[in-house]
Amino acid sequence: MRTIITSALFALTLVAATPAIPPAFAQAGQSAGRAPGHAPESFADLVDDLLPSVVNISSTQRITEPEDYPELPQFPPGSPFEDFFEEFMDRRDQGIPAIPPASLGSGFVVDAENGYIVTNNHVVKDAEEVRVTLHNDVTIEAEVIGRDEKTDLAVLKVKTDEPLTQVKFGDSSRMRVGDWVVAIGNPFGLGGTVTAGIISARQRDINAGPYDDFLQTDASINRGNSGGPMFDLDGKVIGINTAIFSPSGGSVGIGFAIPSDLAAPVIKQLIEFGRTRRGWLGVHIQTVTPEIADALGLEGAAGALVASITPGGPAEEAGIEAGDVILSFGGKDISEMRSLPRIVAETPIDETAKVRIWRDGKMLTKEVKIGELEKAEEEGLLASGPTHAPTETVIDSVGLRLAPLTDESRAEYRVPPDAEGVLITSVANSSEAALKSMLPGDVILEVNQQAVSEPEQVAELFQKAEQAGRSSVLLLVNRNGDNRFFALRLNKKK
Repeated sequence: MRTIITSALFALTLVAATPAIPPAFAQAGQSAGRAPGHAPESFADLVDDLLPSVVNISSTQRITEPEDYPELPQFPPGSPFEDFFEEFMDRRDQGIPAIPPASLGSGFVVDAENGYIVTNNHVVKDAEEVRVTLHNDVTIEAEVIGRDEKTDLAVLKVKTDEPLTQVKFGDSSRMRVGDWVVAIGNPFGLGGTVTAGIISARQRDINAGPYDDFLQTDASINRGNSGGPMFDLDGKVIGINTAIFSPSGGSVGIGFAIPSDLAAPVIKQLIEFGRTRRGWLGVHIQTVTPEIADALGLEGAAGALVASITPGGPAEEAGIEAGDVILSFGGKDISEMRSLPRIVAETPIDETAKVRIWRDGKMLTKEVKIGELEKAEEEGLLASGPTHAPTETVIDSVGLRLAPLTDESRAEYRVPPDAEGVLITSVANSSEAALKSMLPGDVILEVNQQAVSEPEQVAELFQKAEQAGRSSVLLLVNRNGDNRFFALRLNKKK
């Protein structure tokens, strides 16, 4: 299981599946004694059906030994270090092989007929050899047919005469906090291990990737569970065990699983194409805060605010602009910013989608032809959008000191030569601008969606907003080549 060490230990894992399931699974949840508000009497009947579908994954990585070793240091005759290094060189010259690094994880069969198995990308990444051990202890060589770094998913293929048991995805969107789940995996290389718990939370963002939407569970998950399935009481995969939060490295009852609704499309693409083919819109977006919503005249803080447009991307061709708020995409409401990347990614390439946006106090609809994310990455189209960038004009209500751009200030603050706007030279401590993390060197491009080039223009637009009774002002700011919106509340003095 991949780990990230910060103030605590994180073990990351992601997986998925696709196929059909024996009829006995339909009764498994009933035989488990499920009743509203009561724990099942036993998971035994359910587990009997599910255990054969879960496999252990082991992989070894190639070791590249250096062709040339550094010369040995010179030691006085009879020195113990001289004996030590001579023994080391003798072992090297005898060709004693180094032990290749190995990785252990879990997986599950999603297509018994074609031998497709799902596991984590990090379990098989850079592997020279991958083996799958079935429930009956038979070990088979496996081929990696597709991997996805963004979701840490991989699909393997095995050829065997051994009978395989497949499982299929359930609907993770129907899982509620408090629902029972069963996890099966290969913790610490011990082999098939079953744990049970409940869904502790939904839609967790643990900064593991661009599509974070994890289910949290208290079912025991440990190292080696990477890629193992999480089942509902009907025997369907509703999550893939992917991460743990643990200061000690062991299970403390906080584990994470990728929802099946997110994993299934990725697995389908890996099986069909050997790689992902995600939809691409070509925008940089940010969260719509209550202050930004108020500044734009929106009734609530919803949607995704377009900070910048990728030149030559689908959004630009469709007429979407920086400052637009995307409220729905392809008929699906965007309740929060983080849901848009996933919805776009799951949209078929070259499909035309209707995008409902908010611009200048009006609702507009645009039609956009979806591009391919992977192709855009290969062509280098995902760089930041248009670059803009920081006389002594003070806007005391929000704590900003402004100056026009000059050759000297461009050099001092490293402002790009083609940037046009108003430079922020200082931010007052404890001011509204400081609370919103604005910095000296930032360049104000627009105020309430009106382009500015002089500090006096900024001050005038702030004054007009105050006279109109607006509670906040929306700024489009460039920082180091990236555009971002800031909504500043008015009447907050230093």
